[in-house]
Amino acid sequence: MKSLEGKVAVITGAGGGIGREYALLFAAEGAKVIVNDIGCTANGHGQSPVADQVVAEIVANGGEAVANNEPVGSFASAKRIVETAIEAYGQLDILVNNAGILRDRTLLKMTEEEWNQVIEVHLTGSFSCMQAAARVMTEREKGGRIINTSSSSGLLGNFGQTNYGAAKAGIHALTRIAALELAKQRITVNAIAPAALTRMFQTIPGAEESVSIDTFGPKFIAPLAAYLASDAAASISSERYFQPPSGRSVTIVPVSMVRATRSAATSTPPDETPAKMPSRSVRLRSVSMDSAFDTSSLPSRIAGSKISGMNPSSSERSPWTASPGCGSAA
Repeated sequence: MKSLEGKVAVITGAGGGIGREYALLFAAEGAKVIVNDIGCTANGHGQSPVADQVVAEIVANGGEAVANNEPVGSFASAKRIVETAIEAYGQLDILVNNAGILRDRTLLKMTEEEWNQVIEVHLTGSFSCMQAAARVMTEREKGGRIINTSSSSGLLGNFGQTNYGAAKAGIHALTRIAALELAKQRITVNAIAPAALTRMFQTIPGAEESVSIDTFGPKFIAPLAAYLASDAAASISSERYFQPPSGRSVTIVPVSMVRATRSAATSTPPDETPAKMPSRSVRLRSVSMDSAFDTSSLPSRIAGSKISGMNPSSSERSPWTASPGCGSAA
């Protein structure tokens, strides 16, 4: 039996990047997927049929999926997104909050619209979808899985991203509090702060020259999300994970155990270059992983991704560098 067999998942921002990889892997592992995406650009403009394209891809591979084109960011939209799952499949077991946009600008130059749009999509969108999904999961009394998307921009800070960073830091807190409140309903709530070569990551100057899709692609992020969505992760909640891909091996690092030193932030809006360009990376040192996973319970597709660090010794340390400014990958 596949790890997500019989489950229904809603994935926002699933028309491209990391969200698309989530949708494809969840479907391959047996889940019926609601592929939500309005198909806008990275800065929130326009529309395109990307959700329908991902659905067609899933169906062609033998899976089941339905498209939803609601814009994430309001309570009304969140309700309609969840209703799509109920109308199509009669249940909802998994929510992945992945939709996101960027409107980078320094604090002195940011407009009210740029602030509001990013907060609405990321923070309000995550909360409203969580609330709508959790209400349905609670009524069904079978538990559930909620996976949010945070970012190093919110956890460590990033030049020119007060709106995005504030939203992602808010999602970090939202994840912890929701995990506490929903524990008695057997609904787990976790967050991933991913790093991958997506159109959001490409806004970082020089990003495309420093990494490649083969070693830094969004497909390397999906296995962790699929694992957290499975029954095998029933005891894991209120965790936040940095996940930088590296070739075919992924190291999972609980954010709660990270002691980070950072020189400066990176992603700079094109019209706002600081007097001295800061370092383009965040160095994380002395990383201790406190969450032990049983790799034997991992789905076949996930195990094939060679997730490392799943059963570390208490003394294990794993230094790595994560580039900031790459939270959601719509």
